[in-house]
Amino acid sequence: MPEKSLSGKVALVTGAAKRIGRSVALRLASEGADVIVNYRSSKTEAEDVVAQIVSLGRRSMLIAANVAKRDEVQEMFAAVHKAFGRLDILVNNAGMFFPAKFEELTEEQWDTILDANLKSQVLCAQAAAPMLRSSGAGRIINFASVGGLLAWPAYTHYCVSKAGVIMLTRCLARALAPEITVNAVAPGTISFPGDAPGIAEDFIRRAPLHRTGAPQDIDDAVLFLAKSTFITGQVIVVDGGRVQVS
Repeated sequence: MPEKSLSGKVALVTGAAKRIGRSVALRLASEGADVIVNYRSSKTEAEDVVAQIVSLGRRSMLIAANVAKRDEVQEMFAAVHKAFGRLDILVNNAGMFFPAKFEELTEEQWDTILDANLKSQVLCAQAAAPMLRSSGAGRIINFASVGGLLAWPAYTHYCVSKAGVIMLTRCLARALAPEITVNAVAPGTISFPGDAPGIAEDFIRRAPLHRTGAPQDIDDAVLFLAKSTFITGQVIVVDGGRVQVS
């Protein structure tokens, strides 16, 4: 059997119990990586992801942690170091999305989104950096969004958080070079089985490719960045041309 492209690598995916995080974790495992599955509350779904990773012949580990809390993040990476002794790839996927009219946006809502979407990535990058540097080819892949490039009035808090992820990615690319590359993926609308019909009609109409993305489209971008050796500080927009051609 040919060697998998990520054989011998250890990856951690935050928010890996559902949707994009789940898909990315399974794709990395299918490419040969051992994958740590982080979750906050979706234990049953996270356990299923771990079981699928193990069924692929890879090692896995389940860690419950609120990645917006420094003490929980530090405990998580200490557990990774104890169990695996290394970390090669950090995928900062955990996040939150909900609407709120700007005039009615509360301080609690603002803090919740900024903590989940931006602060969590700062804390995880800080805690992971020593292991990623020791790897000799560390990779951080942050999840931004087209919301960080567009202005959505009903999602001001979300757009600001994801714009922050884009700048964080650029800053970390310089701060952690040359041992660690730092890039981001900015998905457009990605459809999953069971999603409400019609919810993406406006996106489909505006995107030149006239369809929503599939989880595999995001997995492909993450895998590309995980294997790349000469790309850092970049944001790959995976949106069927919605942003670039508008």
